[in-house]
Amino acid sequence: MVVDVVIGVMVAVLMVAAVVGGLSLRVVQQFQRGVVFRFGRVREEVRQPGLVALVPVADRLRRVNVQIVTLPIPAQEGITRDNVTVRVDAVVYFRVLDPVKAIVNVQDYNFAISQVAQTSLRSIIGKSELDDLLANREPINQGLELMIDSPALSWGIEIDRVEIKDVALPEAMKRSMSRQAEAERERRARIITADGEYQASARLSEAAAVMSATPAALQLRLLQTVVEVAAEKNSTLVLPFPVELLRFLDSAAETHRRGLEEQGGGAADAVEEPTLPGMEQLELPPLEEVLERSPLDPPDRRAGGGGTG
Repeated sequence: MVVDVVIGVMVAVLMVAAVVGGLSLRVVQQFQRGVVFRFGRVREEVRQPGLVALVPVADRLRRVNVQIVTLPIPAQEGITRDNVTVRVDAVVYFRVLDPVKAIVNVQDYNFAISQVAQTSLRSIIGKSELDDLLANREPINQGLELMIDSPALSWGIEIDRVEIKDVALPEAMKRSMSRQAEAERERRARIITADGEYQASARLSEAAAVMSATPAALQLRLLQTVVEVAAEKNSTLVLPFPVELLRFLDSAAETHRRGLEEQGGGAADAVEEPTLPGMEQLELPPLEEVLERSPLDPPDRRAGGGGTG
């Protein structure tokens, strides 16, 4: 009977020890840190991953995740420094650096970081221009990270990085930017075309100088053009009129005109009109004499009359 009592007492002690051991042991994961509160007062020592022993009833354990947290910032609408209305959203990457401060100094550090990030994003929109938000985001990201990191340090939070995700523009601004980009591309296309024409004209000028020095080269080029046109099986063959012939005719006409100018105004009268053989040259009377003569008067032979007198 005494043995049974001893065995019962030992079993009871073991059960109590098991219960106490179960209440005093906790497991902290590798990506967590443990903060212990003893009778409501925080212990400065942060418990590392593994098995943690606590004082039953007196201690309470809070596990804090120290992984990098990805927190999206809702889209914020604001007016840029150049008076353009935009909607900008971003994302914040942060992690808990001091678990004690993150638990004690702020009630919910995730919500606090979200509110600070939204406020800082609206502030950075008003300080930036539209071109910087679209093409030069790195300085804006650094400025936004600095604005969020200032209050987060007192909460035991480390901001890893902040990035702007998207910038939403009004439809009117999108159309204006599209027209601007189209005009810019058209301007560059015209400059490239003009540059090509300038280079081509320079080459053509050099080719013309070579051909003028060697007239046979122009004839060879003409024959080559004829061969290229005939190779396409065309029914009509167009031959260019030689420019040299036009120049010869122009020079001949200029020489003749200068000769006439040197002879003077009487040169034109010296040219006699050709007359047919066997024809008599008739001389017409003056107009006043014809008007004064009576219709009944016989015609004058000198006037070309055919009467007999």
